[in-house]
Amino acid sequence: MGLDSKKDVHLGGSPVGLVSRLEVLEGPSGRRVRSEAERARIVAESLLPGAQVSEVARKHGATRWHIYDWRRRFRQRGMLAPCEASQSTFAALVVESALEERQVPAIKLEIAIGDVVLRTDTAIDGEQLSRVIRAVRASR
Repeated sequence: MGLDSKKDVHLGGSPVGLVSRLEVLEGPSGRRVRSEAERARIVAESLLPGAQVSEVARKHGATRWHIYDWRRRFRQRGMLAPCEASQSTFAALVVESALEERQVPAIKLEIAIGDVVLRTDTAIDGEQLSRVIRAVRASR
């Protein structure tokens, strides 16, 4: 459909400007319509062990939210068991040997206050270290 004469075009009450030609495109809007069977196949693929919903969605030109919505709808209609949609898989924890307590090497701490250097390890009590620092500062 085309308009050959120039007319003011108004969208939502606001004038857009002069238009010399206006075409109305008919046909599909780009939105994909999927059959129930196609949705069921995609949902089933997304429920396979190790499947990632985002990868399945990308493969089929959908979004992961489409797949989650289709799952919910199939579940509501009783076409998908509730446990199938939210089944979690955990890896087994295997401990081969008892954990041994390891000796952590002492970390040395050096604090320079002017020309005085305090050396200690990190096992020193914080309050005790504060008293030593105050005493060094007071002696200067």
